[in-house]
Amino acid sequence: MQNISSFSLFPALSDSLLSNRFDQMDRLFSQLTGNRPITSEHPYNLKQLNDAHYQLTVSVPGYREDDLEVSLKGGKLSIQGKQPAEVVNESEKWVHQGILKSQFSLEFNLGKNVKIRNAELSCGLLTLDIEYEIPEEEKPQLIAIENKDIKA
Repeated sequence: MQNISSFSLFPALSDSLLSNRFDQMDRLFSQLTGNRPITSEHPYNLKQLNDAHYQLTVSVPGYREDDLEVSLKGGKLSIQGKQPAEVVNESEKWVHQGILKSQFSLEFNLGKNVKIRNAELSCGLLTLDIEYEIPEEEKPQLIAIENKDIKA
């Protein structure tokens, strides 16, 4: 099973230049070793809809609803894909087989107070609607300032 290590969904450093350099180094290393690049495995998009709502879309071509498992426990979102192995027919001769049936596991550390409102699979894209419920005591409070210089 391919396992991509856990990472924060909302990293403190979001430098696209650094991200692009990592992607370039990953592709170069893959060309030298013949291994598939990590960055090509189940890419994802993250869109911020407002202060409390996000949308995560993961590319999962060839997977059906039954092949995917999405769970949230202790602020950790886990997405796993499992496909049954294809029956090998000895009479078939493959010229090229680039579409691999593989298992995968992705993990995102979302933190506390997170709910997954909806999960939808369409056209090979798994879309999750994420909501952060900020408790009242953690919300910023406006403090009224009293002016003592004004005399009544």
